[in-house]
Amino acid sequence: MSETKTAWYFIVNPRAGSGKTMSEWVPAERLLERRGVPFVTALTDHKKHAVEMAREAAAAGYRRIAAVGGDGSLHEVLGGICEWCVETGTPLEDFYMTVVPIGSGNDWIKSCRLPDDVESVIKLISQEAFGWMDIVRATSRGGKVSYMANGSGLGFDSHVCQRVNRQKERGMRSKMIYLDALRYTVIHLKSIRISVVADGADIFSGEAYSMAVGNGPWSGGGMRQVPLASNDDGLLDYMIVPKVKLLQIVKEVPRLFAGTVNESELVISGRCRHLQVAPLNEASADIVEFDGEVEGQLPLSLEITGERIHVLKGLS
Repeated sequence: MSETKTAWYFIVNPRAGSGKTMSEWVPAERLLERRGVPFVTALTDHKKHAVEMAREAAAAGYRRIAAVGGDGSLHEVLGGICEWCVETGTPLEDFYMTVVPIGSGNDWIKSCRLPDDVESVIKLISQEAFGWMDIVRATSRGGKVSYMANGSGLGFDSHVCQRVNRQKERGMRSKMIYLDALRYTVIHLKSIRISVVADGADIFSGEAYSMAVGNGPWSGGGMRQVPLASNDDGLLDYMIVPKVKLLQIVKEVPRLFAGTVNESELVISGRCRHLQVAPLNEASADIVEFDGEVEGQLPLSLEITGERIHVLKGLS
């Protein structure tokens, strides 16, 4: 096994943040040097490359691995670390992870109380301001395994993500693509028939418009679908929106941004360690997103593994 290295391994996604990554990362490297933080930089050149690079970095002895980008970049880095640890039997608690926020989606940093600017995050890295994050393993259709850093969703949630990501792949990078995706998904909103089991108890069976599961409370660039979630409490938080009249849902939207949606009588919410979601018919075998990346399909099993990883955290 390779000798453990103390330097940070920064995996940079040059396409994150509407293409502004490199213009911000070069000054960030100078800040790291001035603060005496040893590091190496590696650039991704295709989708999922960060997964491969994180695995290679771990195998080479790096235990401090960071994503430079957004939630999608962090999701890939976490996946690579977790896969390598499972294969080698290495404890995840040996690793330290963070994101340097230059991406267009930065919900994870809010969940870790991190500032949304590069200089402040680098200062925290130099101060070694670490806490813990629970590891969430997801198993979806066909036995596909993923790891979730911040949140997962299906129904309305996953279809908005899918449309946004498709537009990004076509080179569209303005904030308008999120509004377009929201508008399009509302107009074409369809319910799915699902059953949900939390820690062995049946909690829902029927038609639903959306479901969100969180390791952290933030999603969608400012919403809190699971406002009580905390990524170090050993629990998953969930929120189900059953099929009701669309006008009723629209009236409840402000709660998503106020952090009070769990108080709404329209939704079903709770906490558990193991969550299972199954489609009640083939037409309801919906797509699932993890940290903004669509990479699964129902049925879905989500569980807190009991393992933890060190992550950068800001002040409470």
